[in-house]
Amino acid sequence: MKTTVRVTPDNQLPLPPQVRESLHPGDEYSVSVTEETIVFTKVSPPANLDEFFQDLRSLEPDPSQPSLQEIADLVREARQERRLQEQQHQG
Repeated sequence: MKTTVRVTPDNQLPLPPQVRESLHPGDEYSVSVTEETIVFTKVSPPANLDEFFQDLRSLEPDPSQPSLQEIADLVREARQERRLQEQQHQG
């Protein structure tokens, strides 16, 4: 199926009836966006735990997440600050 839809002034995209009929509550889709395309791909739950971990390993690292070293540094700093506060309250 190929059809054309126009984005509304509210930035909404009306879906053709054939698309709406294929959607079901709870379905999940991954969305890939490039300069020229927007692709929705239905996400299927892994068949088993091994498949889940394989899918997990294939994911790219999230650049917004801190590294283990950064987390360790933050914990160390928080512990040092806590010790200083405890010493100030005692003295």
